[in-house]
Amino acid sequence: MSDRLETTATVIAITGSALMAGLWFFCSTALIPALSNRPVPEAIAAMQEINVVILNPVFGLAFGGTALLSLGLAIATFLRLDRPASGLLLAAAIVILVGTFVVTMAFNVPLNDQLAAVDPGSTAGAEVWDRYLSRWTAWNNVRLVSSTASVVLFASYLIRR
Repeated sequence: MSDRLETTATVIAITGSALMAGLWFFCSTALIPALSNRPVPEAIAAMQEINVVILNPVFGLAFGGTALLSLGLAIATFLRLDRPASGLLLAAAIVILVGTFVVTMAFNVPLNDQLAAVDPGSTAGAEVWDRYLSRWTAWNNVRLVSSTASVVLFASYLIRR
């Protein structure tokens, strides 16, 4: 990979990581606290709708595109670990891949699927919502920390190389 291509890919990865960090920050600091203050059926219905609406091309590009780009950077960097500060680039790519993409797919999406399957006004819905709030937020915070860390690592790589 040429230096120019690597720099461009890293800047795009920083941008995607920052967008994801901002989204996870909003969810943990505003969205979930606001929903937890609403009546349970209303909160469940709102989160069910959010989980449908977020599956759009813009989110897909930021989320999936950042993951794919980071995977490419990780592979290219792994093959060239002798380059200056390459450990920072490899760490950034792995942190965003595991801490955001893998966590989302392994933990947040299954929780979203459980929530999608309940009637917001039911007793079962209230039970799912109670578990959902704590578990989803905990995993969202993992995504927030990892996305933020990857921004710092990607930027540090560009500064140090």
